[in-house]
Amino acid sequence: MLRRLRAPHGALALPAWVFLLAFFVAPVALVFWYSFGEKPGLFGTHSNEVLSFARYGEAADATFLATFWNTLRIALLGTAICLVVALPFAYWVAVKVPTRWRGLLIALVLVPFWTNFLVRTLGWQIALSPEGFVSSGLQALGLRDDPLQVLYTRGAVQLGVVYNYLPLMVLPCYVALERTTASLREASRDLGAGRWRTLTSVTLPLAFPGIAAGCLLVFVPLMGDYVTATVLGGAKGNMVGQLVASQFQTAQNWALGSAMAVLLVVFIAVTVLVAAAVALLVRTAVRRGRRVDLPAVASARVPAPAGGRS
Repeated sequence: MLRRLRAPHGALALPAWVFLLAFFVAPVALVFWYSFGEKPGLFGTHSNEVLSFARYGEAADATFLATFWNTLRIALLGTAICLVVALPFAYWVAVKVPTRWRGLLIALVLVPFWTNFLVRTLGWQIALSPEGFVSSGLQALGLRDDPLQVLYTRGAVQLGVVYNYLPLMVLPCYVALERTTASLREASRDLGAGRWRTLTSVTLPLAFPGIAAGCLLVFVPLMGDYVTATVLGGAKGNMVGQLVASQFQTAQNWALGSAMAVLLVVFIAVTVLVAAAVALLVRTAVRRGRRVDLPAVASARVPAPAGGRS
């Protein structure tokens, strides 16, 4: 009698584990190892013959910290703008739009991903240049007398990151809001809650995991963005990604660049943990505010019948 062969329970996850180990864990471990080295001479890139923490002291200088705070402001503001824009749109698509049109609207959201990230950013460089069609159109309408001077500023970087990362906020918010069934909203209205109370007490709490996932999908890659800041930012829109890349490409100091990259990862992790703690505290406070305590009612004993047994 032939015995049926059974694969281990984790066999289906094996390709994902191999991919993560080869293309995530191994490169990060290599960068972490390089951060303890040094630059061996003028033409060398790295050497780990002598291990030390000196590169971390060099990395955490005033320039790096100032650039990091500038990057953090751009990332937090970009994530907030993406959330403010994406959440109403995702709610409209998931709740108000008929089912047959939802797929088309989500496909339109994904259209920017059909073009290379660098090409999309270069398009904004052309549009925001003083000779671009935006500046020419504003002057033709009489809204400006001089050419538009937005390119190579922090504002141009802010606009570029919102445009590039907005779909990453729309998709998880849409999926989370679509799973909030209409029956729950109707039950909330039947119990006397208005539209705003239903939105804040039923819909948004149920969609909170998707909203949190969207914020992570936008904030984490935005903190390490290199292309947008390089193409649109210049000196005024400098971000940490440019600073790290300059150590690998221009200065050829892989040890210092690796230390900066490790510090960036640590700072991002700390920021995400702090944001998660704040979100949990706010969520707990909101739940306590919505909780209704019913008064305890003592159970009354039913008196025994006056007559005896028949």
